[in-house]
Amino acid sequence: MARRLPSQPPVLPGFSYVHVLGSGGFADVFLYEQNMPRRQVAVKVMLAEVVNDQVRQMFQAEANLMAQLSGHPSILTVYQAGVSADGRPYLVMELCSAGLSERYRRERIPVAEVLRIAIKIGSAVETAHRAGVLHRDIKPSNILLTAYGHPVLSDFGIAASIAVAKEEDSVGLSIPWSAPEVLLDETPGSIASEVWSLGATVFSLLAGRSPFEVPGGSNTSTDLMSRIARAKPQPIGRADVPASLDALLRRAMSRKPELRPATALDFVRELQVIEAELGLAQTPIEVAMDEWASATVSDLEDRTRLRPLPGAAAGVAAPRRRRRIAEQASEAYQPLGTVREASAPNRFSESRPAPLSRRQQIITWVLVGAAALVVALGVTAVAVLLRAANDTGIPTVTDISATESGGAVEFTWPDPGLDDDDRYQIQVRDGTSSIQRSPVFRVDADPGTTVCITVTVNRQGKTGAPSAEKCIDVLGD
Repeated sequence: MARRLPSQPPVLPGFSYVHVLGSGGFADVFLYEQNMPRRQVAVKVMLAEVVNDQVRQMFQAEANLMAQLSGHPSILTVYQAGVSADGRPYLVMELCSAGLSERYRRERIPVAEVLRIAIKIGSAVETAHRAGVLHRDIKPSNILLTAYGHPVLSDFGIAASIAVAKEEDSVGLSIPWSAPEVLLDETPGSIASEVWSLGATVFSLLAGRSPFEVPGGSNTSTDLMSRIARAKPQPIGRADVPASLDALLRRAMSRKPELRPATALDFVRELQVIEAELGLAQTPIEVAMDEWASATVSDLEDRTRLRPLPGAAAGVAAPRRRRRIAEQASEAYQPLGTVREASAPNRFSESRPAPLSRRQQIITWVLVGAAALVVALGVTAVAVLLRAANDTGIPTVTDISATESGGAVEFTWPDPGLDDDDRYQIQVRDGTSSIQRSPVFRVDADPGTTVCITVTVNRQGKTGAPSAEKCIDVLGD
């Protein structure tokens, strides 16, 4: 099938056309140079033949969505939007490279780099979800790279609000990275299907192909949809991919949405655990804090200041100044120690105690009392520090129960008192792990095996005491 020629670039005030960047089913992308401020930009222009009221509404929705979200460091920046003189809507966007979508097919991208990209893009997806937006076309070609190599998520052209998505009958999609429930029209999109697409995208960056693509085999749309419906992805085929990462990606692409990580944030946190497992520095999660909007600069600065422990301020304040005062006191009141008789230096070869005056005795008792107070406060401070080290305040999971049916195991436990941002960190004895909010953990297992887990509460990157290990024998049908 012949590819169509790109459309005529529109005349845009304040911009000079350079050349074509790419073409799609509904729009062309051109390179322009903006006159002021002078910079090169990518301009996405809708095709005249597809422009109607519905397309205009979709394009306007895309512009508004990307404007709301493009403040995120891993979402493509939109500078402005408008309608050209010939009636075609356009978006002026940050100029980025699409090299990643070509690179992953021709070379092996290091695992550490893929994890970094995945965490940043997953953070962008989580941010969109928190704004009530589904991207609905997450795939490698929609991950662009800035001039500084930072990955950004692009093309919200078929995105829709979560509320509206539930009412729609159909949606454009990219089959290799679409969840089975979307392909089978069970849903037009959901957070669970976005997690599926994230997992499929990360798999592709590692494997050099989509998860259900058979090298050298038939990979028609029908073939891919059939394999996706069975949810049995091909092996990644890389010895440097840890088993925990392979297990996470397969769980993210589970046929049952409830077996996947519950949110994009949970998926990203599990990727961070894998980074730690590999000895890598954890890639920061880029999700806006709820308190950011109301916090002032002085508030944020104040939170970074170190404060003395309660009750220990008097014992730890100004140590250098206290040392100088003590040295001065020692010089001024030397009779507190042993002295030599200045009037007869040759009469004695040894020093002897000098008698203390009433004033000197008072000073002695004051200094001794102050020293005792310092020691007492120091002991108190040490006790406070030890108590803080031994009592993190992070709750511990207890009373884990387990049931098994048909090779599927379900572990449940009562909420030990989680805060809003706390997560459960589940460690399976076989080495796989999961981070989630739900107190329910499901896993498929072969008959005749034993499944054992421990659960720990993770609070802002710190973990509490682990639960007792819970095991169950899988009998199967």
